[in-house]
Parts: sequence; C-alpha cells; structure tokens
Amino acid sequence: MKLISWNVNGIRAVISKGFHAFVAQAAPDVLCIQESRALADQVDLALPDYRAFWTPARKKGYAGTLTLTRREPRSVSRGLGRAELDDEGRVTTLEFDDCFVVNVYTPNSGQTLDRLAWRTEVWDPAFLAYVKDLERARPVIFCGDLNVAHRPIDLANPDINEHSAGYTPQERSGMDALIAAGFIDTFREFCSDGGRYTWWTYRFGARRKNIGWRIDYICISPALRPRLLAADILADVLGSDHCPITATFADR
Repeated sequence: MKLISWNVNGIRAVISKGFHAFVAQAAPDVLCIQESRALADQVDLALPDYRAFWTPARKKGYAGTLTLTRREPRSVSRGLGRAELDDEGRVTTLEFDDCFVVNVYTPNSGQTLDRLAWRTEVWDPAFLAYVKDLERARPVIFCGDLNVAHRPIDLANPDINEHSAGYTPQERSGMDALIAAGFIDTFREFCSDGGRYTWWTYRFGARRKNIGWRIDYICISPALRPRLLAADILADVLGSDHCPITATFADR
C-alpha cells in the first residue's frame, strides 16, 4: 500500500496547479489531503479510480480533510467523537481489514498563540486518546499536518523559533506523548539528517532557500513497522506551501 499525505492549502487551487498529473504519476492507494477548504459539490475531482470521503469544516472555505482511496474501506468515520472538537473537519478515519488510516489536520496555535492552550491541553490529549482507542482493534496509521516541528532538526532556525507557533515546548510535548505512546515517525526510520522539510512560508523566498519546517508526518503503530518499506518527503512537488509526504507498506 502506498500512502501519500498532503496539505494542499485549498483543493480548488491545487487542482489548477497540476494536482491531477501528480496523482496520476504518484498513483497512491490512499491520498490524505488536509486544508481542503471546499465542499464536495464545489470540486470536480475527475479521479474515477478513487472514492472521495470529505470532512468539511462548518465554516465555509476553512480547514477540512479529504481522503481519496482506491481500496474499499470497511467503514468511514469523521471527527474525534466530541462535538466541541469536530466543527473544523480535521479528522477522517478509514477502516481497512488490516489497519485504520487517520487523516488529521491538527489546529495551528495561532500567530499570537491564542489557541495554544486549547490545542495542547484539549486537542492533543483527545487525539492521542482517539488513536490509542482505535489501536485496540487494529494497527493505526495517522498522517497529516500536525502543525509541530518535533525536534531542532525539524526546522531550519530552531533557536529563533523557540516560542513560535509550531515549536513551543507545549506543542513539542504533545508530539513527545504520541511517540512515548509507541507511535513511530516513519520518515525518521529512514532519514536522520536535517535539511528535509515539508512546509515553507511564502515570504522571503523561503522555499528556494530551503528555510523550512517539517510539520507533516506519517506515524504508525509498532505492529506495522515490519511492513514499512519506505518513507519520504516529496519536496520537488509544488502547488502548495506544503509538499506531499509518502510511505509504502508491504502487504500482509
């Protein structure tokens, strides 16, 4: 199974920037999209080989997740099961015979950190509890924009961003908790070097200079580690301020 995750910063915008050609070339079995920012009837996906499962935000043009799959899921669920956390369309879960695939778009703490406490004290624990509960039934893959650079190696300028959204001690502790709970950061299983990022601000020529952050992840239950064949960052794929990330798994 080939899995790709990508924060597209608006599905309608990325369609005009080569999205269909990318999907045809990459041929993922499951494609998890964050920040879809649209309703199903607003988009002509033109991907007949894929079923589309939309989880839009209540607020139009904001957030949202979309999961495209060539494999038929056993079931599909949306949200974390808590109304106060599910208005922004941030979680879509597909159940397959051998695993759950959770598409997640973690809330940003905000430029002034106005959502930091809510994100780290409410959302992060709720998401961890959700994926651990799923894991009781079968192994879990969760992927998406987690809006945190976990370690200094995961951003170009850690020292000056110590208290910036996405790199606060509180947000990194939330990622620590996911790892401590047993989940594996697939990319770091294959790459221990710095300089590999998934998001770049549109300002200051950051992408051209590779002044970026690694805030997008594919994480897995330990039971799936023997099947993990590869994981990578597709930094050459344009169309969004994020780039796609990928992981490939052997069949059982």
